[in-house]
Amino acid sequence: MAPGLPNFRWRLPSRNWMIFLSITGSWTAAVIYDRREKKRIQQKWTRLVEHIASESINEHQMPRKLTVYLSAPPADGLVAAREHFNEYVKPILVAAAMDWDAVEGRREGDVRAGLADRIRRLRWKRGEKVTEEPEIDIKDIVEESRLRAGINEWNGPAGDIVIGRHTWKEYVRGLHEGWLGPVNPPASVDLYEPLPPAPESPPAATTETSEPTAPSSTDDASPTTVHDSAPSALESEKPKEDKEEPPKPKKKRQTPPFNSPAEYSQSQLAPTCPQALGPSTTVALPHLLGFFNFPIRMYRFLNRRQVADEAGRQTAAAVLGAYRPYHTLSDDEEGAQWEQQRFLTHEEPEWHKMAKERKEGEGEREWLDEMVIDPRIGERMRKFELSPEEEDRARNLPARSSESWFAGLWPKREKQAWEGLGDDLD
Repeated sequence: MAPGLPNFRWRLPSRNWMIFLSITGSWTAAVIYDRREKKRIQQKWTRLVEHIASESINEHQMPRKLTVYLSAPPADGLVAAREHFNEYVKPILVAAAMDWDAVEGRREGDVRAGLADRIRRLRWKRGEKVTEEPEIDIKDIVEESRLRAGINEWNGPAGDIVIGRHTWKEYVRGLHEGWLGPVNPPASVDLYEPLPPAPESPPAATTETSEPTAPSSTDDASPTTVHDSAPSALESEKPKEDKEEPPKPKKKRQTPPFNSPAEYSQSQLAPTCPQALGPSTTVALPHLLGFFNFPIRMYRFLNRRQVADEAGRQTAAAVLGAYRPYHTLSDDEEGAQWEQQRFLTHEEPEWHKMAKERKEGEGEREWLDEMVIDPRIGERMRKFELSPEEEDRARNLPARSSESWFAGLWPKREKQAWEGLGDDLD
């Protein structure tokens, strides 16, 4: 031991430090393992569909476009649903170079109203008579320009991806309203919300003023010249007469339902309804709020790989485009007659209690009411599903190489420096 140096001995940390390091080390290891497995699972599903991105497309035909339906979870905002889509669904769509259109709902009923309006607009384009033709939007102008240029729309089934149980219930309700409801709004439905009454202005005091004398004739360039179009100082002091203001345009609100589930059996199916509707699939949206649910939320934070696996499977099935009809269940099987009614039912008990409160005299609630399936619509619906061959191919895909693993973790410059170092060592 050199003189002047303290007597240093290696020893184990204290009990408190051991507890702290054990907890933080275990938590860090669990998070790193889960994120690594989540990336590996997502890579499995992206590699399953990435061959679609390299397929050639017809220059005279628009590519296939999926429609994504998502809405704000009960008692929360739309950001949570968007983040879920960006984290679990979007990577598979981007890997396959798929085009998609998003229908978002910020409150209960927005997705139902948006889908029903789309279907009614499609019925109008197919020849059904309407009392008031809808306004031509930019999409109609783009479609007409494409047709003039000889570019046709996609002639196959496109498909829909629905995120969350609450969005799925609105989606099914919108399908029934669009194809079973009337194309024209009933007399009891007001599409515009009334404007608030304008505040009453106090009566203006009337004052008598003498007319101004005509100014002397001077040069037009003189700054004292008064033109006929410019009001004089005395005229400006006169109170303005009450003029009738033009009526302000009414603000359009969420379209109320054109029919109710109780009217399905008496409703007539639209004559332009196809024999098979576009296929669809559901993606779970686990969303749990509340302080006392913190242990469950912590467990889910450490098991995001399970959500990535299920969401990747459903999204890959929608991208590959294989579908089947929905099954009809017996009455004693989970209390549902249709397969659509039992999808994502485990999410409803987790909704916040604020979203489950019903007010007195409140009308239809898409999230809380039971899902009603009309046989004419249920038999026409289709579901995306992976074939057994695709499941085996996804299961047997080779693991990611070390080069792609480094490429996913390091920036491009560091990766090139690592590769150059390897070449020098060789």
